[in-house]
Amino acid sequence: MARRKKGQAISGWINLDKPYDLTSTHAVSRVRRLFDAQKAGHAGTLDPLATGVLPIALGEATKTVPFLVDADKSYRFTIAWGRTTATYDREGATLAESDVRPTLAQVQAVLPRFIGEIDQVPPAYSAIKVDGERAYDLARAGETVELAARKVRIFDARVVDAEDEDHVTLDVDCGKGTYVRALVRDIAEALGACGHVSALRRTRVGAFTEQSAVALAFLEDLGYEARQSEALLPVETALDDIPVLAVTDEDAFRLKQGRSIVLVPRQVEAVKARLKPGSRTVSAMAGGSMVALCEMRAGRLEPSRVFNL
Repeated sequence: MARRKKGQAISGWINLDKPYDLTSTHAVSRVRRLFDAQKAGHAGTLDPLATGVLPIALGEATKTVPFLVDADKSYRFTIAWGRTTATYDREGATLAESDVRPTLAQVQAVLPRFIGEIDQVPPAYSAIKVDGERAYDLARAGETVELAARKVRIFDARVVDAEDEDHVTLDVDCGKGTYVRALVRDIAEALGACGHVSALRRTRVGAFTEQSAVALAFLEDLGYEARQSEALLPVETALDDIPVLAVTDEDAFRLKQGRSIVLVPRQVEAVKARLKPGSRTVSAMAGGSMVALCEMRAGRLEPSRVFNL
């Protein structure tokens, strides 16, 4: 006899505005407890010192996490000049100091070097694995960590504020795998200065934006009033760039059994027109609910992830 899972079979996304000084893992645990959900996960770790958008998946939404991890993101961060730290944020030990204070014009002039596809070496204090160990664990143990450069894509980088000569605030839109702390390190080096991240906020992950993000305190208040569902977003929220195809109840039944369905020519053409280059993934819906994520092949939909909603 199968063991009954603890918690409620709740499915959907919470667009959490993660507070300062809380790890992403602890944030997920807090939200899971508030909803008494059976399963929970997040799409893209935020450092404890960072705030902002942390999409948290509950229940069947955890099956869509990989799609959101790959989504484009936006950040707002402040560079503090004068000190380079081991972690490239304000908590790290000081590695170097400098009196150089780049002007606003100098910062704006150097930013185009970092737009487009660039090579970026991740910071040693990161979650990347080296011989099975997290890089930050090795760095904290005093070991020298050398990470290879990776290709990342930065779509835009712009100055939004220059509070004083010691600080400048930027907005960046980027692809997956981009490290803001590494970007700040490289900008400072390009300007012959020392600098580190003094404030960091993620403002967007795919379709999840800071404007629609909710605070933990707000979720707790809803919990007291038994109104948590008001903050719950549909499972398909993470799939905003994947074409949706409405299927019949009969086809939905077949997909949920793991069997493929045949599309008529007009359906094939309609889906092809909306597919991203190089993608075959289609979201099948029936009666307003997610049925399955499918791969379109030779005029058929083959289910790859089935949803129990």
